[in-house]
Amino acid sequence: MVPNETPQYMGIIRLLLHFGWTWVGLFAVDDDSGEHFLQALETLFIKNKICLDFTEKFPSQCRWDTLIDGNDLIAKVHRPFTQSKANIIIVSGGSLTMLTIKTAIFLGNHEENLLHTKVWIMTAQIDFMQSSILKGSSLDLFQGAISFTICTDELLGFQKFLQTINPYWSQGSDFLKVFWEQAFACEFPHSETSIEIIERCTGEERLGSLPAEIFEMSMLGHSYSIYNAVYAVAHALHAMYSPRSIHRPKVGGKRAAYPASQSWKLHSLLQGISFNNSAGETMSFNKNKEAGTGFDIMNTVVFPNQSFLRVKVGRVDVDPLDGKGFIIHEDMTVWHRYLNQVVPISVCNAPCRPSYHKKKKEGAKFCCYDCSLCPEGRFSSHEDMDDCLTCLEDQHPSKDQDGCIPKTAIFLSYGEPLGISLLSLSLLYSLITASVLGICIKHRDTPIVKANNRDITYTLLISLLFCFLCSLLFLGEPSKVTCLLRQSVFGITFSVAVSCVLAKTITVVVAFMANKPGSSMRKWVGRRLTSFVVISCSVLQASICFVWLATSPPFPEVDTQSLTAEIILQCNEGSAVMFYIVLGYMGLLSLISLLVASVARKLPDSFNEAKSITFSMLIFCSVWLCFVPTYLSTKGKYMVAVEIFSIMVSCGGLLACIFFPKCYIIVLRPELNRKDHIMRKS
Repeated sequence: MVPNETPQYMGIIRLLLHFGWTWVGLFAVDDDSGEHFLQALETLFIKNKICLDFTEKFPSQCRWDTLIDGNDLIAKVHRPFTQSKANIIIVSGGSLTMLTIKTAIFLGNHEENLLHTKVWIMTAQIDFMQSSILKGSSLDLFQGAISFTICTDELLGFQKFLQTINPYWSQGSDFLKVFWEQAFACEFPHSETSIEIIERCTGEERLGSLPAEIFEMSMLGHSYSIYNAVYAVAHALHAMYSPRSIHRPKVGGKRAAYPASQSWKLHSLLQGISFNNSAGETMSFNKNKEAGTGFDIMNTVVFPNQSFLRVKVGRVDVDPLDGKGFIIHEDMTVWHRYLNQVVPISVCNAPCRPSYHKKKKEGAKFCCYDCSLCPEGRFSSHEDMDDCLTCLEDQHPSKDQDGCIPKTAIFLSYGEPLGISLLSLSLLYSLITASVLGICIKHRDTPIVKANNRDITYTLLISLLFCFLCSLLFLGEPSKVTCLLRQSVFGITFSVAVSCVLAKTITVVVAFMANKPGSSMRKWVGRRLTSFVVISCSVLQASICFVWLATSPPFPEVDTQSLTAEIILQCNEGSAVMFYIVLGYMGLLSLISLLVASVARKLPDSFNEAKSITFSMLIFCSVWLCFVPTYLSTKGKYMVAVEIFSIMVSCGGLLACIFFPKCYIIVLRPELNRKDHIMRKS
């Protein structure tokens, strides 16, 4: 009739997990049932990360007749209260287990603050009825205790029966009289009890007047099981001996009674019995011949007058593994007054706060641990996390490392100060270049413009203008088009500019050599040489860019790894090798121009640009030699800003060194821009 204990074990586990109690103590009776209870719970504790701080076993028959036995029992109870941090104590045993524990506590003279912070959890096998020997002692110890009891329902007429019961009903048994004398502290005539006599028993006393620690008026689980057992046997006997029962054997075509020797067949009838008791509950047995019922969770409330009441605060069904099999009403649960109605805490150590994670403590149980701060880039959002977590790619840990926040997308935009500065600088340089081009076109017939190959001058200025404008492709959010064009457009236009510079220096050298008598270089003087240099050098760079775009073109990408709190929107160059080939080719042209200009800078010519070209190429080489390591060491929008700045400085150096001296003469010193002045100077 007693339900399977597995639901009770799972109910205890679910109760501990519900309130977060992971550090508990256990009292168990020292017999086979206690050993089975310990083994079953220890396995479940390990699976659910709950630890036992202590385990104390009590003998099933406690002896108090010797001082050694008494002191041993008192010590078993004393140690957990003085040396354990566990505030939850689970008790498993028989009907006298709590009496033994209460007696040991009473004789041990413990401090009140150690006793009243403990919460008792009692199994259904414990009958929480106190003996008259301790009925005068305080029950405050069990205020807020939680007990599991067999599920019961109120039986029809049970309360009326208790109110009218009389000790003289028993025939041939003195059980009721003995109980009556102990419960009411009275004596029947000719009684042999040794109780201290207060008054004579009249038989008119009522059980309802007794305090709950002596006699509970409600139907207890054990009583309910006995009631159902009696009726189960009665129904089975009725089925066995009823004249119309299909279970009776047939003799001559009629139903005959079972012979006494076959009374064992009652068991098969019991297994298949099913009936409704007076409470309306259907009673039957499952395939394991067990009553298919669960457990009630009761909360003990002790009143100032030492009376107590057990209130149902939850239930454990036969299958408590699913969410509906376990019910607990936390708001109905009453705790000890010392706890100020706050749910007690029973853990080995304080929980690790968010941003920390658990770290194993050497030599201690797994419920005891240290707290370690999450490493950089990781977080923990809940208490007692086993390990810190990593945010998603588009998120990063908060400052306190207790959660994730979205990363900010960054790129070199037109609206931020750095973007506005570079945009303004680009437009200013473009305006200056256009102005210089306008001045050269306006004064195209003057000696200083004509002497330096007007076509190459115009081509150089136009390519510089495009170089300044192509820096705008690097600003703003990267897109497919801008990523595809910006490096190749800049590489081609700047190669045209450097090719023009190289053509100018080669023209100066060839012209000087052609002036020597009998020189064969005269046939190279003219537009053919300059056009060949500019076109061939530019076409080679354009071919490199075409191969780059055809094989592994640049594309926009999102970089979530380089920076902790930001997502970089950038252009992936596709092939880093091709990117550095384009830069290397421009550097090679600049280096050749520098070498040729260095040779030509001392040639006698009033309009010789070799010195200006030498300075401009020195600026260019210095800028781009610094660019590569700086570009590789920066991330995000600053990497783009470094490239734009390098474009501006290198192109600005060409513009300033080559054309500002000419513009100075054309605009401010026109008297120097005459052929007779040039001839006289020569």
